[in-house]
Amino acid sequence: MTVFSAPKGVPDYVPPTSAAFLAVREALSAPASAAGYGYIELPVFEERGLFVRGVGASTDVVSKEMYTFTDRGGRDMALRPEGTAGVMRAVIEHGLDRGQLPVKLWYAGAFFRAERPQHGRYRQLQQVGVEAIGSDDPAVDAEVIALADEGFRSLGLTDFTLELTSLGCQECRPVYRAALQDFLAGLDLDEQTRQRAAINPLRVLDDKRSSVQEQLVDAPLLRDYWCGTCVDHYDQTRALLAGLGVQWREAPRLVRGLDYYTRTTFEFTHARLGAQSGIGGGGRYDGLMASLGGRELSGIGYGIGTDRTLLACQAEGLAPGPGNRCDVFLVPLGDQARTYCSQLGAQLRRSGVRNDMAFGGRALKGAMKAADRSGARYAVIVGEAELEQGAVVVKDLGAGSQETLGADGIEQQLRDKIKQEERGQ
Repeated sequence: MTVFSAPKGVPDYVPPTSAAFLAVREALSAPASAAGYGYIELPVFEERGLFVRGVGASTDVVSKEMYTFTDRGGRDMALRPEGTAGVMRAVIEHGLDRGQLPVKLWYAGAFFRAERPQHGRYRQLQQVGVEAIGSDDPAVDAEVIALADEGFRSLGLTDFTLELTSLGCQECRPVYRAALQDFLAGLDLDEQTRQRAAINPLRVLDDKRSSVQEQLVDAPLLRDYWCGTCVDHYDQTRALLAGLGVQWREAPRLVRGLDYYTRTTFEFTHARLGAQSGIGGGGRYDGLMASLGGRELSGIGYGIGTDRTLLACQAEGLAPGPGNRCDVFLVPLGDQARTYCSQLGAQLRRSGVRNDMAFGGRALKGAMKAADRSGARYAVIVGEAELEQGAVVVKDLGAGSQETLGADGIEQQLRDKIKQEERGQ
């Protein structure tokens, strides 16, 4: 019989690692929720043309990495490779831009790219993203970047770097584009790279091959071509970031892998992740909404890799999330005790106490082994004698001590013990 396994490049998250994964996702999304960003749930697949037009036909994401298929209606579809284009489509379709601006949204979920799998580079990647649409205020840029920074720091991460630059606007970038194309024309490039330079020369700057990078040492820098408006916008953004206590490193050669970025552009990298060091990034995308049939509104956002952020936490020796799957383990000895513990477990869950129970009529020794494996701090042991006395035995699994308590009000007593334990930590 065939034994199935997950597709190559698609990670499973199972206990106990899944608890850390959830904790990372919640930590990355919490700052956005606290800043008034509303949650949006996006389709896993969209029309392929949305990404071709929104992300850019010349990008590797569209030209090489998208999972595409024809559905039963003959429509050309694609699994979502990123989130911004889908958010923009939803904003336009549902008229969210007709209300209060900026439209502030966050999302989380799986995205798909047909890449060569490596450690931290998956075909199904998990992200948390935010988008702020409808304002070109530098304060919005600073807020968005600070939210990502806050998410990383809330997990205890320290060994990460924010790389920051501006990719200019429609006024100054064409001048730089022409200068860059003139420079690239004099290099020893293969035909495919020359074609890429003709379509979008900034893509060449993102080429990771050493044979190309060595020739780009003297390439012109975009910052030398910024117009006055872009200089002012970037200066204000940096001043606001400094006021928020966000540190960054100037990255004049930074190029993101999507074509829609303009002006403020950024990437977070982690020093201990090797070749796949990027843990998140984003930027401003003036003109994207109009290119998808919407209004001429500016926007800025980011996507943070949940998978890679978890790897970064592990690299720094951090353990996000609870170290145990429950606080209390219930041990019933007998049928009547099983009924009692079942009801007690439900009451505890309603009051916020995580709990589990020994099933299958286990003897005390086997049930206590299960309690130890659960990671619970307390075991509640109930037998026929305890039921007759209206009592339960509570064992501190960490200290090894135990006491007999009255069954009346046991839920509150357990809650108090757990809170006291948390305060002590």
